[in-house]
Amino acid sequence: MVYMKAYELRSKISKDLMVQLDEMKSELAQLRVAKVAGGAASKLAKIKIVRKSIARILTVYNQKQKAEARKQYKGKKYLPKDLRPKKTRAMRRALKPEQKYMKTPKQKTVANNFPRRKYAVSM
Repeated sequence: MVYMKAYELRSKISKDLMVQLDEMKSELAQLRVAKVAGGAASKLAKIKIVRKSIARILTVYNQKQKAEARKQYKGKKYLPKDLRPKKTRAMRRALKPEQKYMKTPKQKTVANNFPRRKYAVSM
């Protein structure tokens, strides 16, 4: 088994993915031995396909792991850093809106004692 589509891999469970990954890695090792021994051109072309398949399997496996972690931490107060939104460094360090618009006690007093003046403009 050489090539599988990502949507086919997603339907498998993690154990099956790891078994398939081991098979692909052993197949890749055999192909590399054949390359050194001067194997057929078809085997040399197959190396690229197997490498891409390994990458595809690892990608799907990591996506599954991350999805499980997200499900586990759903609704918790703290998230691991790799599950938090990336954004930019400045955005992560910026004040939250409720913090940004908070007023000091003195500001509140001044606002209460001296409300904005209302002007009736007539034309």
